Amino acid sequence: MDVFVTMGHGSADMLRDLHAWLLDEPELRGRVRLREAPIAPGELGPAADALQLVLGAGGGAATAASVIIAWLRSRSGEVTVKLTRGDETLEVTAKGVKGLDPVALRELSTHITKQLDTHATTDERR
Repeated sequence: MDVFVTMGHGSADMLRDLHAWLLDEPELRGRVRLREAPIAPGELGPAADALQLVLGAGGGAATAASVIIAWLRSRSGEVTVKLTRGDETLEVTAKGVKGLDPVALRELSTHITKQLDTHATTDERR
């Protein structure tokens, strides 16, 4: 199952930073790719426009959710991470996770993991 992580216009540096965080997790190595947009006229080189997470049922979803939440908690300002698989998108904001207590953080991580695992299980049955 492929999940694409985006952040909106002008977020190439943040995507690269999140990419590094995800690669720090042994379970996610080899499952995270930085996708670059084609070079536009007048630009010096390609810019990252998304991260691609290759996850399987029971493999990597919980770790990815935890890393993304931790990364968002370390951000300042309005940062929104969009997790897209097929036609479904889940958005999580830095502002939304900063004030969460440990129980609420665990619930958010579980929610994201279940969403990703449900999709992986459904995909693998097809």
